[in-house]
Amino acid sequence: MNNITTAAKSAGRKAQGSLPETEKWVEKLARFGYASKGVIYVLIGVLAAMAAFGAGGQASGTQGIMKQIIQQPYGKILLGIIAVGFIGYAIWRWVAAIKDAEHKGNDTKGILFRLGYIISGVIYGFLAFRAFKMITGAGGGSSSGSGGGQQFFIDKLLEQPAGQWLVGILAVLAFAKGLYQIYKGYADKFGNDVRDGGVNRKIKDMYMKLGKWGYISRGTIFAIVGFFLFKAAITSNASQAGGTDSAFSFLSSTGGPWLMGLIAIGLAGYGVFQLVKARYKPFNTK
Repeated sequence: MNNITTAAKSAGRKAQGSLPETEKWVEKLARFGYASKGVIYVLIGVLAAMAAFGAGGQASGTQGIMKQIIQQPYGKILLGIIAVGFIGYAIWRWVAAIKDAEHKGNDTKGILFRLGYIISGVIYGFLAFRAFKMITGAGGGSSSGSGGGQQFFIDKLLEQPAGQWLVGILAVLAFAKGLYQIYKGYADKFGNDVRDGGVNRKIKDMYMKLGKWGYISRGTIFAIVGFFLFKAAITSNASQAGGTDSAFSFLSSTGGPWLMGLIAIGLAGYGVFQLVKARYKPFNTK
């Protein structure tokens, strides 16, 4: 019996590929985090699509969506659950960076990926902090957009020595992130994010298409935000910076409501893929 158990565990490890071992509690937090991220993106996409097609709704970023959630019945409870998920996701990103849990390696490319994980963890940690401030009534604010907080941050950054250079670096990072996300979606480089052998083929094809559309859409938003940051750096004017809501406005003004709507639906698709990822992402736990 012991030999059978050992063989089964060995086969399981092989099925996980060469992923480094991760603590079980980290896996649970990560899955909860991916689910929370998925819910937020579905809401961002659906509400922005409704706004684009004149069906109500409002185009906004993550913080704007959180403000809308807290205004709903049991909103504080719902936002609290999402905030805990964001904490879990942040912890997972830091573990992935420090312990190389995604097996990116120590070469230049791997180090850049792992630095990106650290930055991602900081962002989601900040979002969790903002959510808890809203819940306690210390940070509700009146704006539902995503650009206000970002513009305040950029304004403070521009006041620092070499502030324009710092904002310029952020612009390059955001634009590069956007291009990579577009490439990742276009080239189907996200298939290894899930391991779903037991899923019906038609269902799998559906959410993989949603993932493709989603990564391209998310990359487009990142690239536009990077463009805004570059303008803020060049002009030393924080009002030139903008978040997701500003990116939607740009898409609507340049390509019309249909372009905005297509990108919005893509973001909802990205959210669906994150929910699938929460269930099927491979981990090698101990």
